[in-house]
Amino acid sequence: MEININKDIREYTEGVFFGLNLRQLICSGLAVASAVGVYFYTRNTVSQEVITYLCIAAAAPFAAIGFIRYNGMPMEKIFVAWLKDNILVPRRLTVKSNNIYLEALRDYFARKEKEEINAQKHSDNTQAG
Repeated sequence: MEININKDIREYTEGVFFGLNLRQLICSGLAVASAVGVYFYTRNTVSQEVITYLCIAAAAPFAAIGFIRYNGMPMEKIFVAWLKDNILVPRRLTVKSNNIYLEALRDYFARKEKEEINAQKHSDNTQAG
């Protein structure tokens, strides 16, 4: 007799029906109900191909909520984290130079640049005259 045990106990889920946990079962039911509702609402107005895509679009959010997990978070926590990160608390990345050598030699570089400009003007004046 062999008993299978998950390597990580946090990954354990209790199967309620067909190996689905309660969350997945409820979301599957909502996905099917929304797809059926869209079908009956649009069956006399649009073509069968369009109805197929509309049913998929109606069922997809419920399927995502029930089945998608990212970094151990369910879909609603992923959405809240995304909302906070991108909309509520956006951060602007600024790159600030912390080069102390450049700061120490800034005056020296400015002086050298002025000397080069003056030398170039002087050489242009001597060539023109």
